[in-house]
Amino acid sequence: MAKNTESNVYTILFATGMVLIVGTLLAFVSSSLKDKIAENKRIEKQQNILYAMGINENDESSVVFVSKDKVASEFSKYITKQIVITGNKAVEDDKAYLIDLKKEAAAAKDPNYKRRLPLFIGNKDNQKYYIIPVRGKGLWDAIWGYVALDNQLVVQGVYFDHAGETPGLGSNIKERFFMDDFEGEHILDGDLFKGISVSKGNSDPKNLDKTDFEVDAIAGATITGNGLSEMLKKDLAMYIPYLKTLKQ
Repeated sequence: MAKNTESNVYTILFATGMVLIVGTLLAFVSSSLKDKIAENKRIEKQQNILYAMGINENDESSVVFVSKDKVASEFSKYITKQIVITGNKAVEDDKAYLIDLKKEAAAAKDPNYKRRLPLFIGNKDNQKYYIIPVRGKGLWDAIWGYVALDNQLVVQGVYFDHAGETPGLGSNIKERFFMDDFEGEHILDGDLFKGISVSKGNSDPKNLDKTDFEVDAIAGATITGNGLSEMLKKDLAMYIPYLKTLKQ
């Protein structure tokens, strides 16, 4: 007897079968690629951390990361210590770079949860670097990055990235002409934390004044710039109590 392919029962059974088949295939693919995805995330984070402290393969204008085949050895060479700050305690943890800032921020909404703050300590040319991961919200989606400070808490380099900012506008936070402006910027006014603002009204477009706590904004990217300013002030501020103890 021929099947009635136009019946509701057939349609429901067919749809259910397809969902099960596709779901099984997706689960298999996800499981089989799990290790590869984790490895790619490790490589990307380590490249970003190294970039912020000036370990890269840049040419005159482009962003060029340490190559994938060298990043593990370069990370081990230049990152001398990884720390996790929890409350007023700081402990070494060589897996600190795997901490998910988004999950930590969500968990911290519970007043009983003590947020974990990863901090990376590097050394290059006999200079110590403190590299802080930051995460915030741009115009369309998440923005994030790393800020490298010296022992006086002056910015030595940054790296920023985004999930979906407007091409040619907000997406330019990851371009050299913007990121390079942060080098040399101060975040403290004496002992008072000020952070860094991305300012449209900045009267220093060549960014010569490194103690005004501002960098010039990207034209047409006001909301992304505001989000980046908020991200820097909010996330850097959480590290200041610990970092000040290192200056004493």
